[in-house]
Amino acid sequence: MQKLTKQVVLWLSATMMVLGLVSCDKFFGASGDLVERVSDGDTLAVKDAKGNKFNVRFACVDAPEVPHSQKERNSNRVTDRNQFDWGAKAQARLQQLVKQSGDRVMLTITDSDRYGRKVAEVRLKDGTFVQEILLKEGLAKVYRPYLNKCPSKDLVQKAEAQAQQQKLGVWSDSKFTNPWEYRSLVKGGRRQEVKF
Repeated sequence: MQKLTKQVVLWLSATMMVLGLVSCDKFFGASGDLVERVSDGDTLAVKDAKGNKFNVRFACVDAPEVPHSQKERNSNRVTDRNQFDWGAKAQARLQQLVKQSGDRVMLTITDSDRYGRKVAEVRLKDGTFVQEILLKEGLAKVYRPYLNKCPSKDLVQKAEAQAQQQKLGVWSDSKFTNPWEYRSLVKGGRRQEVKF
């Protein structure tokens, strides 16, 4: 009888510990910043633990563009359709990664851009480096003009080289225009203000 009582007590204790660990976020707050919206393949709208809301532009990379206006959504131009199709894939993949992480990310802010966004390296709760995933899958390219402000520049360059060698994502598409080149093509014509 005593042996059975000890087993029950041990089992109940173990169960309580597991339940306690699972609900830690409820008592101590969730780790990381809450992602409120995935704006595109390299931009998030987040809220920190203090309730401050801000936009985060990914350091080190540039993802294909998504349409910003009804006119762009309705465009039949091949270059637009190609850019926006890849942009939608990058955005969907980023949404998937963020959801896997319970809508929480950890940021290493490296800078601010001219639009007031924080520029940051972004990691999921388990430490996965989001920029590296997007680059490895060919859903973003290394953004070399700002690479000197990228703490993980060797890692991102290696990830991009791997995707390029395996012809993954945009690297498989000979008609793909780099996002920074695409923005410069449309800057003067169809959009008054082009944000990356």
